[in-house]
Amino acid sequence: MTTIVNVHEAKTHLSRLLERVHAGEEIILAKAGMPYARLVPLSNEKPVRRPGRLVGHIGAEFFDPLPEDELRAWESAQ
Repeated sequence: MTTIVNVHEAKTHLSRLLERVHAGEEIILAKAGMPYARLVPLSNEKPVRRPGRLVGHIGAEFFDPLPEDELRAWESAQ
């Protein structure tokens, strides 16, 4: 079940709302009557990371200095 709570009420009762979310409830925060954010419980599952699952490699040339014209283009973009 989803509950909609205005931001002022959420600031006042944040601890209570967090307890409800921790118990599995989804809460929508509204600002000026419009949905603004969603409080949802975090999953206890950690994402599985698999290093090296992408094909290919980075060659040594990746670490070579940039050519002057390309370096200037990057520096002028700031």
